[in-house]
Formats: sequence, structure tokens, C-alpha cells
Amino acid sequence: MERDSQLELYSEVAARLKEAHTKVRELQVPEGVRTALTRKLMVVTAATKHDLPGAARRLDQLMKDLDEGRFPEGD
Repeated sequence: MERDSQLELYSEVAARLKEAHTKVRELQVPEGVRTALTRKLMVVTAATKHDLPGAARRLDQLMKDLDEGRFPEGD
């Protein structure tokens, strides 16, 4: 049963990562900001391999920041 919930969480995180990548790609922001956001998404993606619940929390925070217009500083 626990494996099923893990698979559900993985599927949910994968779908949300896809949504987040689309959102970042469509943002009208300077390229440096887009690069910083893409790096954050890559970190979350990598974290799914080792800490799926932690990656889900990080993705939740990133999506909240995007929705509220809080973006990292660009290079």
C-alpha cells in the first residue's frame, strides 16, 4: 500500500513539474531570471530521486512564489 502512495506522489510531482516548466517558459521575465528559475526546477527534479516528499514541498513553495510574482534575481 505504501508503494502505491509513493507512486501516486511521484506521478503528481511529475505532472506539477511539467506544469512548472511550462509556466517558467511562458513568463515574461529577463533571461537571467528564467535561468535561475530553471535551475530551481532542475534541483527539485533531481531531489525527487532521493527525497520525494521534500521535493514535493520545494515544488509547492516554488509554485507559490511563481503565482505570487516572487522571482529570484537573475545573473
